[in-house]
Amino acid sequence: MMNNREIEAVGAICVLASLADGAMNEREREHVRAAFEGAGAGDGDAASEGGEARALASAYRRAMLKQTDAAQEARELSSPEVRRYAFEMAVAVCDADGRCSDAERRFLETLRASLGLDANESATVVTEADRLADFELAAAPTAMATAMATTMATTPAMTPPAAPSAAPSASASSSSFGTTRDVSAEVDASILKYAILNGALELLPQGLATMAIVPLQMKMVYGVGKSYGVSLDRGHIKEFIATIGVGMTSQVVENFARDLLGGLAKKFLGKTAGKVVKTATGAAMSFATTYALGQVAKQYYAGGRKLSSVDLRALFSREVERAKGLYTQHRPEIEQSARTLDAKQVLAMVRGG
Repeated sequence: MMNNREIEAVGAICVLASLADGAMNEREREHVRAAFEGAGAGDGDAASEGGEARALASAYRRAMLKQTDAAQEARELSSPEVRRYAFEMAVAVCDADGRCSDAERRFLETLRASLGLDANESATVVTEADRLADFELAAAPTAMATAMATTMATTPAMTPPAAPSAAPSASASSSSFGTTRDVSAEVDASILKYAILNGALELLPQGLATMAIVPLQMKMVYGVGKSYGVSLDRGHIKEFIATIGVGMTSQVVENFARDLLGGLAKKFLGKTAGKVVKTATGAAMSFATTYALGQVAKQYYAGGRKLSSVDLRALFSREVERAKGLYTQHRPEIEQSARTLDAKQVLAMVRGG
């Protein structure tokens, strides 16, 4: 189990990784600061036991003020499990916005050596993360379709949540069978499936599963745009996600900050893969963020891309709050999905294998 100093060290490594290529903008920096200084708010156990949230806040300040480096933080990590996790976390942060840059690779190699990790095993982690970053937006996601079908099988009669009152009226077109297809309802159902799946990924013990959340969100936005006749590429999707205030790097950092505060030590107590080993906090936030992102994309692309950046951010905030309320309703499906997924399935989903 990690003590507070180890939590602080892993958190500092996470922030240092986000700064490795010098590309963190002011908005992302604010998200990271909020994640590290406020992630403990509302978590009664973390607050009562004391120290975890303060450790992360200290980690953020020391890393941002350049009062530490990877080698110094690595010396604070005693167990092989925690050292491997710290490296995995750093890789996830570096790959959040695409393949590692040369500067990020140099940082990761310095970190690996400082942590005393096997070069070949660490290279495998970096390779898998890069493969996640190289996913095809339009690839036929056979494994994803299967996983989503499994996810929804627990409640076959479930209907998608109603669209917000501000949403455009449902579009309709003729299918190959000559029937009328309700595009709005289909998009809602797809968004919900992605949200449930991403919530489930937060509950898996493997860090690579959490790395898949952002790629799956990008696939979701691509699908929403395509449903309304808009062809999107990675650049457009990244810009859209950044515009509404969900930075790629900062989202990964926030996920790990919640992870550290929410009982990360459970991963090292002999739990088997496939069991729900993390707290619901991360699952709830990933569900809410994914659902809100999908709903904002739906309104934006269905409405002819006329919403301003201010309007998009305000809409996203409202949808996040609405999605938090939906989480309790869909928590059983999220937990059931977490019990049936493993890391290999997740990688196949993202790559569309």
